[in-house]
Amino acid sequence: MAASASISPGEAWVDAKLAGLGQWLQRNGGIIRTIQWVVVAIYLVLVAVPAFLPLPGRTAHLWNDLTVFAQFAFWGIWWPFVLVSMVVVGRAWCGILCPEGALTEFASRWSLGRAVPRWLTWGGWPFVAFAGTTVYGQMVSVYGYPKPVLAVLGGSTVAAIAVGLLYGRNKRVWCRYLCPVNGVFAVLAKLAPVSFQVDHAAWSASPKPKGESFNCAPLVPVKTMNGAGACHMCGRCSGYRGAVRLARRSPTHEIVNVAGNEPSLDQTALILFGMMGLAVGAFQWSSSPWFIDVKQWLATILIERGISWPLETTLPWFVLTNYPEHNDVLSLLDGVLLLAYIVASALILGSSLSGFVALGTRALGAWSTQRFHHLTQTLIPVAGCGVFLGLSALTVTFLRGDGLVIPYVSELRGGLLLGSSLWSTWLAWRVSGLYAAGARRIAATLAIAAACGLSVFGWVLLFWIW
Repeated sequence: MAASASISPGEAWVDAKLAGLGQWLQRNGGIIRTIQWVVVAIYLVLVAVPAFLPLPGRTAHLWNDLTVFAQFAFWGIWWPFVLVSMVVVGRAWCGILCPEGALTEFASRWSLGRAVPRWLTWGGWPFVAFAGTTVYGQMVSVYGYPKPVLAVLGGSTVAAIAVGLLYGRNKRVWCRYLCPVNGVFAVLAKLAPVSFQVDHAAWSASPKPKGESFNCAPLVPVKTMNGAGACHMCGRCSGYRGAVRLARRSPTHEIVNVAGNEPSLDQTALILFGMMGLAVGAFQWSSSPWFIDVKQWLATILIERGISWPLETTLPWFVLTNYPEHNDVLSLLDGVLLLAYIVASALILGSSLSGFVALGTRALGAWSTQRFHHLTQTLIPVAGCGVFLGLSALTVTFLRGDGLVIPYVSELRGGLLLGSSLWSTWLAWRVSGLYAAGARRIAATLAIAAACGLSVFGWVLLFWIW
C-alpha cells in the first residue's frame, strides 16, 4: 500500500478523500446499520407481500401494482445494478446494504457459536449455489411470479439466518461460504478501481493497539489481504495499526498482479462453466429455436408411440411453472428439456472456453495449471458483462411492457460486449506478458480473444438473431 513517489495534486486529493471516506465508514457503524435495517424492511415487504396477493391483471403497471413493482425492483433494477456496483465500488453492497448479510450477522449475536464445519468451507459451494438457484429460478419462472421469488430469495434469507444462529458469533458465515452470489461478487470485485488496502510492512511494524480491535464479519484475514474479492467494504478495519485504508488502484491490478499467486479451480469453474456457460443457457432456452425444434421432435416421437403423459403431466408451481390462469404451464417434457438445455450449454460452452484458455496456456510454454487459472481470470469482464446483459434484458422487458422504451438498446448492448471483450483481451495481453514475449504472448492473447468471441456469440444469438 505504499504511496507512489510522484502523484499529481488531483490524485493526492482523491487519495485523501477516499481515505477519509474509509474512516467515516469506520466511525459511523451505527448509521450504516440503520441503513441496513431500512433496506431489510423494504426487502421483506417486496419479497413476502406480493406472494399473498392476486396475480396482476392486464391493467397492472409498475406504478399501480405492488407485485409488478416488486418484480421490476428485484429483476429489473436490484440485481443487474448490484452486479455493476461490484465493478465500480467493490463489494460495498455486501457490507453496507445487503439485507441477507445484515440479517445473518444480527442472528449470529445469539448464535450457538459452533465452529464452522469443514464441509461448509468447501470451495465449490459458490458454484453449486449459483448453479442451483439459477436453474431452479428458471424452472419456476422466478422472474415472472411472486411465489417463486418468496421461495428463492426468501428461502435463501431463511437459510442465512439459520446459519447465523448456528455458527460463529457476530459473523457472516453464510456470506463467506454459502451465499449463491458470493462467488460472482468475489470475481467481479477484482475489477473495482477502489478497495481497502493493507500496508503489510506497516502492520508488522506497528504494535497491536491496546483495547483497539475490529470485527471482520465476513471472516477475511485482513492482515494478509491482497485483493478485494472477499472484502465487504464495510470500513470497520479502516485505519487499524495505521496500515489499512480505502484507496484507488488500477482496475487491472488484481487480475494481473495478484490472481496469479492465488490460483483457484473453484473460480475457474464458476467463470467458465457458470457465468459463461450455464448463465447463457438459462437466459437463452425460452427464446431458442433449437429448444423448440427438439421439443417438437420428441413430442412427435412420443405421440406416434402412444405416449402422452410426458406432455400432459404438470407439477406444482414450486417444482415447475404452473399458472394455467395465465396460460403459462410447463409440462414434464418442458422441464426435462429445460434442464437438458441449460446443462448442455454449461458443458459445451464451458468445455470450449476451457479449450481456448488451455491453448493460450500452452502457447506460453510448458503446461501450468496455475497459469491456466490465471488466464481464466482475464475473462471476468466479458463474463460479468454477459450476466449483466441477461438480467438487464428483464429491465428492458418490464419497461417496454409499460410503454417505456429505452433508446439505442441494441447499440448499448453491442458496445458493452465489445468493450468488455477488449478489456478481457487487454488483461490477457498483460497477463501473458508475465510469462512470455513475442509470438507466444500474441498467440496466448489471441486464444483468449477467441474465447471472448465465443462468449459474445451466445449473446448475439439471443439479442440479434433469435
